[in-house]
Amino acid sequence: MQPTVAVFDAYGTLLDVHSATARHAARIGPAWQQISQEWRLKQLEYTWVRSLAGPAHHRDFSTLTDAALAFVAARHGIEDAGLLADLRASYRSLDAYPEAPMVLDALRAAGWRTAILSNGSPTMLAKGVAAAGLVGSLDAVLSIEAAGVFKPDPRVYRLATKYFSVLPAQVMFVSSNAWDAFGALEFGFSVAWVNRSGQPDEYGLRGRAREIADLSPLPRLFAA
Repeated sequence: MQPTVAVFDAYGTLLDVHSATARHAARIGPAWQQISQEWRLKQLEYTWVRSLAGPAHHRDFSTLTDAALAFVAARHGIEDAGLLADLRASYRSLDAYPEAPMVLDALRAAGWRTAILSNGSPTMLAKGVAAAGLVGSLDAVLSIEAAGVFKPDPRVYRLATKYFSVLPAQVMFVSSNAWDAFGALEFGFSVAWVNRSGQPDEYGLRGRAREIADLSPLPRLFAA
């Protein structure tokens, strides 16, 4: 059974999570890249801890993103309230990776249905997709909030099959996050792992997922 639906992770895959800090690098200082990495890692840590703690402890991605920034800022002694407000706002309007619009449009032109499946809250995703100019390139934007748990819980991936009324084998899932790619593979999706920074293999992805350096090969790979 061949995939007919292309489902993308948003943060780190279509949207550059480090563009929020890059815009304010001069105000943050020379450690801005380290701070950006720590913000991202803490944000993800909070999603996993909240998921493991159970439904009563769930908080949306917007809340956890801001909490992660507050922690990292405190750790680095950043007390500029204006800078922190600008960083929070920037995360709601991240830059798309340069090739993202072209790839999405090429897939749709080839007959694929396209969607985002993301940890982001619905409001956060709506703002982010609009700011990145991707609204017209997607058939759906799906948030984990409909499942009440974060990736890589299988209930999240089921949102895509339910929305499009397809089997897992009919979905090609694209993510830059190895843990997300692994979760999607275990659910039954075909997976493209976008390994932009040349990270070592994790979760046995090599040989199971299609590994690419950026999104640009996808129209060719999906046509194969």
